[in-house]
Amino acid sequence: MGFERTVAEQHLANFELWHAEDMARTPEASDQDLARIKRFIDRANQRRNDLSEQCDVFLLNFLSQQNLPAPGAELHSESPGLILDRLSILSLKLFHTREEIDRPQAPPGHRERNLQRLSILVEQRDDLAACLDSLWQQVLKREKRFKLYRQLKMYNDPALNPAVYSAPARSSP
Repeated sequence: MGFERTVAEQHLANFELWHAEDMARTPEASDQDLARIKRFIDRANQRRNDLSEQCDVFLLNFLSQQNLPAPGAELHSESPGLILDRLSILSLKLFHTREEIDRPQAPPGHRERNLQRLSILVEQRDDLAACLDSLWQQVLKREKRFKLYRQLKMYNDPALNPAVYSAPARSSP
């Protein structure tokens, strides 16, 4: 899988998470539904994090061919993969806010509230995209560097999650 495909897969994971979280908030969701959705959310979130890391691996491999990032450059606290993840979430917020602007039978003031939200979200997306571009340009100029930050999630690893490895054996009803 190439870089562009990895970014698309990471965005798909955010899309799936968005909708799973909406399903979990449905008032008529049963306890069984919530348990199933929670497990899906955990798996999708792990996939999302793994793909964000994979974006950084691709970028670092590309840069290494040019002897970048420069070892002595100032370290940036956030990697491009994590910024791409935030941009993905912002794009979902933008999409759904635009849907709400034109929602039929919405209560009074709903459209105006969402137009205000849209303006804020567009500004945040533009700012974040500019920050990503700036970081990349600074890395290429040897002024900044980033490194791979492993998320090291513990909740999906049965060997690291005490709720799983310490769970008493359950008897059948």
